[in-house]
Amino acid sequence: MKTALIVDDSTVTRTLIRAAIEDIEGLDIEEAHSGFEALKVLPRQSFDIILVDINMPDINGLELLNFIKTNDQYKAIPVIIISTESSEEDRKKGISLGASGYLTKPFSPEDLQEIVRKHLNL
Repeated sequence: MKTALIVDDSTVTRTLIRAAIEDIEGLDIEEAHSGFEALKVLPRQSFDIILVDINMPDINGLELLNFIKTNDQYKAIPVIIISTESSEEDRKKGISLGASGYLTKPFSPEDLQEIVRKHLNL
Protein backbone atom coordinates (compact mmCIF):
# COMPACT_ATOMS: atom_id res chain seq x y z
CA MET A 1 0.00 0.00 0.00
CA LYS A 2 1.32 3.43 -1.00
CA THR A 3 0.35 6.58 0.88
CA ALA A 4 -0.18 10.09 -0.50
CA LEU A 5 -0.34 13.28 1.54
CA ILE A 6 -2.44 16.13 0.15
CA VAL A 7 -1.49 19.53 1.61
CA ASP A 8 -3.81 22.41 0.71
CA ASP A 9 -5.66 25.00 2.79
CA SER A 10 -8.73 24.73 0.54
CA THR A 11 -11.17 21.97 1.51
CA VAL A 12 -12.62 22.08 -2.01
CA THR A 13 -9.21 21.61 -3.63
CA ARG A 14 -8.26 18.77 -1.26
CA THR A 15 -11.57 17.10 -2.17
CA LEU A 16 -10.90 17.54 -5.92
CA ILE A 17 -7.38 16.12 -5.60
CA ARG A 18 -8.65 13.20 -3.50
CA ALA A 19 -11.42 12.49 -6.05
CA ALA A 20 -8.88 12.49 -8.88
CA ILE A 21 -6.51 9.98 -7.26
CA GLU A 22 -8.69 7.85 -4.99
CA ASP A 23 -9.32 5.36 -7.81
CA ILE A 24 -5.62 4.52 -8.00
CA GLU A 25 -5.49 0.97 -6.68
CA GLY A 26 -3.30 0.47 -3.62
CA LEU A 27 -3.19 4.17 -2.69
CA ASP A 28 -4.11 5.41 0.77
CA ILE A 29 -4.71 9.17 1.08
CA GLU A 30 -4.11 11.48 4.03
CA GLU A 31 -4.78 15.23 4.15
CA ALA A 32 -3.31 18.26 5.87
CA HIS A 33 -5.02 21.67 5.75
CA SER A 34 -1.79 23.67 6.10
CA GLY A 35 1.98 23.44 5.85
CA PHE A 36 2.14 23.53 9.64
CA GLU A 37 -0.25 20.59 9.94
CA ALA A 38 1.82 18.70 7.33
CA LEU A 39 4.90 19.14 9.53
CA LYS A 40 2.96 17.54 12.41
CA VAL A 41 1.72 14.64 10.24
CA LEU A 42 5.03 13.79 8.50
CA PRO A 43 6.74 12.13 11.50
CA ARG A 44 3.66 10.06 12.35
CA GLN A 45 3.58 7.97 9.20
CA SER A 46 5.47 7.12 6.05
CA PHE A 47 4.44 8.83 2.80
CA ASP A 48 5.27 7.79 -0.75
CA ILE A 49 4.21 11.04 -2.43
CA ILE A 50 3.20 14.53 -1.29
CA LEU A 51 0.91 16.85 -3.27
CA VAL A 52 1.24 20.43 -2.08
CA ASP A 53 -0.20 23.86 -2.84
CA ILE A 54 2.11 26.91 -2.83
CA ASN A 55 -0.24 29.55 -1.41
CA MET A 56 -1.12 28.63 2.16
CA PRO A 57 -1.17 30.52 5.45
CA ASP A 58 1.55 29.88 8.05
CA ILE A 59 4.04 27.69 6.14
CA ASN A 60 3.62 27.95 2.36
CA GLY A 61 4.21 25.10 -0.06
CA LEU A 62 7.69 26.21 -1.10
CA GLU A 63 8.79 26.45 2.54
CA LEU A 64 7.36 22.98 3.18
CA LEU A 65 9.07 21.64 0.05
CA ASN A 66 12.39 23.13 1.20
CA PHE A 67 11.98 21.49 4.64
CA ILE A 68 11.20 18.10 3.08
CA LYS A 69 14.08 18.20 0.61
CA THR A 70 16.67 19.31 3.19
CA ASN A 71 15.64 16.66 5.73
CA ASP A 72 17.34 13.25 5.36
CA GLN A 73 14.25 11.46 6.65
CA TYR A 74 11.94 12.87 3.95
CA LYS A 75 14.07 14.04 1.01
CA ALA A 76 13.45 10.90 -1.09
CA ILE A 77 9.67 11.49 -1.12
CA PRO A 78 8.49 12.89 -4.46
CA VAL A 79 6.70 16.21 -4.00
CA ILE A 80 4.28 17.45 -6.66
CA ILE A 81 3.28 21.10 -6.54
CA ILE A 82 -0.34 21.78 -7.51
CA SER A 83 -0.85 25.52 -7.66
CA THR A 84 -2.63 28.43 -9.28
CA GLU A 85 0.82 29.99 -9.65
CA SER A 86 1.44 29.28 -13.32
CA SER A 87 4.41 31.48 -14.19
CA GLU A 88 7.61 29.90 -15.46
CA GLU A 89 9.43 31.58 -12.55
CA ASP A 90 7.23 29.78 -9.99
CA ARG A 91 7.67 26.48 -11.80
CA LYS A 92 11.47 26.90 -11.93
CA LYS A 93 11.61 27.84 -8.24
CA GLY A 94 9.60 24.74 -7.27
CA ILE A 95 11.74 22.44 -9.40
CA SER A 96 14.97 24.05 -8.13
CA LEU A 97 13.84 23.36 -4.55
CA GLY A 98 13.39 19.71 -5.44
CA ALA A 99 9.79 19.29 -6.61
CA SER A 100 9.35 16.21 -8.78
CA GLY A 101 6.53 17.81 -10.75
CA TYR A 102 4.43 20.95 -11.10
CA LEU A 103 0.76 20.98 -12.07
CA THR A 104 -1.23 24.17 -12.41
CA LYS A 105 -4.84 24.61 -11.30
CA PRO A 106 -7.27 23.95 -12.75
CA PHE A 107 -5.88 20.50 -13.56
CA SER A 108 -7.42 17.52 -15.27
CA PRO A 109 -7.92 14.43 -13.09
CA GLU A 110 -6.18 12.37 -15.80
CA ASP A 111 -3.05 14.55 -15.69
CA LEU A 112 -2.89 14.28 -11.91
CA GLN A 113 -3.40 10.51 -11.98
CA GLU A 114 -0.65 10.16 -14.58
CA ILE A 115 1.84 12.16 -12.49
CA VAL A 116 1.01 10.25 -9.30
CA ARG A 117 1.22 6.84 -11.02
CA LYS A 118 4.54 7.78 -12.62
CA HIS A 119 6.15 8.83 -9.34
CA LEU A 120 4.79 5.83 -7.45
CA ASN A 121 5.81 3.43 -10.25
CA LEU A 122 2.23 2.15 -10.60
